[in-house]
Amino acid sequence: MTSTPESHAHTHAHGPAAPVSGRLRKIITAVLIPFAAAVVVGLLALWPGGAPGHEPSGVGMDRQMEQGEVVAVQKVKCSDVNAGGGQPPGGEQPETPGTPGEARGDICEKATVRVTTGDDKGREFTEIVQPDSTRRLSEGQGVIVAYAPDAPRELQYSVTDVDREVPISLLAALFALAVVAVGRLRGLFALVSLVVSFGVLTLFILPAILQGENPLLVAVIGSSAIMLAALYLCHGLTARTSVAVLGTLISLLLIGVLGSVFIDWARLTGNTSDETGLIHGLYPDIEMSGLLLAGVIIGSLGVLDDVTVTQTSAVWELKQADPTMSARRLYRAGIRIGRDHIASVVNTLVLAYAGAALPLLLLFSIARSSVSTVALSEVVAEEIVRTLVGSIGLIASVPVTTGLAALVVSADRSAAAVSAPGSGTETGQPRRADGGRGRGRRRKP
Repeated sequence: MTSTPESHAHTHAHGPAAPVSGRLRKIITAVLIPFAAAVVVGLLALWPGGAPGHEPSGVGMDRQMEQGEVVAVQKVKCSDVNAGGGQPPGGEQPETPGTPGEARGDICEKATVRVTTGDDKGREFTEIVQPDSTRRLSEGQGVIVAYAPDAPRELQYSVTDVDREVPISLLAALFALAVVAVGRLRGLFALVSLVVSFGVLTLFILPAILQGENPLLVAVIGSSAIMLAALYLCHGLTARTSVAVLGTLISLLLIGVLGSVFIDWARLTGNTSDETGLIHGLYPDIEMSGLLLAGVIIGSLGVLDDVTVTQTSAVWELKQADPTMSARRLYRAGIRIGRDHIASVVNTLVLAYAGAALPLLLLFSIARSSVSTVALSEVVAEEIVRTLVGSIGLIASVPVTTGLAALVVSADRSAAAVSAPGSGTETGQPRRADGGRGRGRRRKP
């Protein structure tokens, strides 16, 4: 089957978008080119050139990491390896009738681990796994080990995690295969845009924030660059995509304003976890509340793209199905579609945040405090503000994008319909506005 450009239309559409008038293209270009130029200038002005160096703290992920392999595992009594284990503080653990000694919780695992990367490649050390540990080690298993140069030699290496390279790489390959198999060329462009997004995030947004730049400004510029690359790569340089870009931009600005107001008003510091505490300790100049706001903007961008593109495509298809529809009728029909979309997307956003914070919610569910006290604590309040601000931006994107699309497509089709082949206007006679019998097409022999 021969592939044509028309066969790769927007995934939310049912056919290729009709061409737009030259006047409309000029208007859209006049709006978007200054915006794209401002994004490029911002990227160049704030480009960090890499993350700044710092004195290693030796805490958490701020340690030298190497790969290793478990070469042997044997069961030993915890008391023999000074690992604590099953003995109660006051003396010997009592026997439980019918229970063998190894089931009493005093049996540990002694794993021999070999370092497979770095300067100490081939070096072996011992790791003791407690009976109540959630991570178990097995012979031949790949692990991640941390190196502490200031510790005694026998304690310099320790296992911090397991090596998940193979399953994660296989899952990523299956994902890419599924995207290309179903999306074809559009799917391939979607993968390219994903790489671009990851590149902007790791090469610009994160290092620039670490360099001390304003997190809000960095997030706005970086998100705008991601938005332009993702939308135009996936959906083409069309008026339909440009309207979605404008709708997304307006919604992001609204999210930024609301987030800034309510994060400041609620006095949220953004420093509520071990990770943020470590970042603040290593880079005290970073504005943590601004970092929280940057996360809100970046987190909302992906869902916003989906909403604005869907609404724009819906309005375009409605106009193509009935060219006589006015801008008002298009807006009303598009809003009816948008209501269903928003109902599901907002629920998705709330559940996504709730799923990410599920362990925290479990802790608060057993806390001896009232619901209001728990909800207003800073840790939970951050998630509430993040969810509600993002949801308001999503809700606002529907009428904003639908209105823009209705105005643009109505202005464009009224100009383009006169010259469209097969539209009943080949003879130069304009289409009747009252929808009368004059709309019939004249077949050519």
